[in-house]
Amino acid sequence: MKARFIFNPYSGRNRRNPYLRDRAATFIKERRLDATVVDTERPRHATELARQAVDEGCGLVVAIGGDGTMNEVATALVDTPAVFGLIPCGSGNGLGRHLGIRQPGHGAFRTLLDGRPMPIDTGLVNGFAFFNAMGLGFEADIAVRFSRQTNRGLAGYIRVGFPSFFAHQPERCTVRHAGGTAEVDAFTLAVMNSDQYGNDARVAPGAKLDDGRFELISVPQVGFLGACGMLYRLGTDSFDQVKAVTRFSGAEFVIERTKPGWIHTDGEPRATTSKLEITLKPRSLRIMVPAEA
Repeated sequence: MKARFIFNPYSGRNRRNPYLRDRAATFIKERRLDATVVDTERPRHATELARQAVDEGCGLVVAIGGDGTMNEVATALVDTPAVFGLIPCGSGNGLGRHLGIRQPGHGAFRTLLDGRPMPIDTGLVNGFAFFNAMGLGFEADIAVRFSRQTNRGLAGYIRVGFPSFFAHQPERCTVRHAGGTAEVDAFTLAVMNSDQYGNDARVAPGAKLDDGRFELISVPQVGFLGACGMLYRLGTDSFDQVKAVTRFSGAEFVIERTKPGWIHTDGEPRATTSKLEITLKPRSLRIMVPAEA
């Protein structure tokens, strides 16, 4: 099988130590694969490289990077015969952690050949694809601030999150879903395909990637102590049990907010309109996961 490894030298730990590029080259040599490693050079370049790989007959296309690289590569593979492989080395690694591919050294390379392909759903919001999560409000503000950081990781999220938490104001949103219409004052709002943002922060316990539905989670503004309590809940699979949290399930949502602004798709900031139309393409991407997953 022909394969292509797409390496983002600016992502997460790759920026500090690009050893994973050499690790990929060694893996290709040891396994005698018909494969090459290519580097991204600019934003959105990974999508171009992945499309080229599909056009050239690659049956496996691998992203070596964080959630943003994952999103760019996977976007090009939706509804194609190619299988997506993930070597997660970003700051959050939400999709990888949900699937049990937590870090490069935890069997990620082995999974590419010894795992199994799993079909997962794809989300679309105003034409932008997402595979793990999209959101608006506080989390979109963090995505914008985080994208401007040179030193990332969990510490980077904390560094940008504190000032944003105290400065950000909730926005009134109308949410249309299969069960009706709801008005929410969202400090932050997420539409989840997996159960977590990353770093094991599980905002939608029980969410599955292949069940044909999303979990919409809306959180109102809370004080500092309330936020601390919610942070604890994120690590105990009980976040949705907080009374203030609103949760809806469905394959389609329409969210209308008061004005255009930022959203994020898998942590990547996007500027878009006040009306957000969210749809689902069922089981439209195949990804290699551990055999036992």
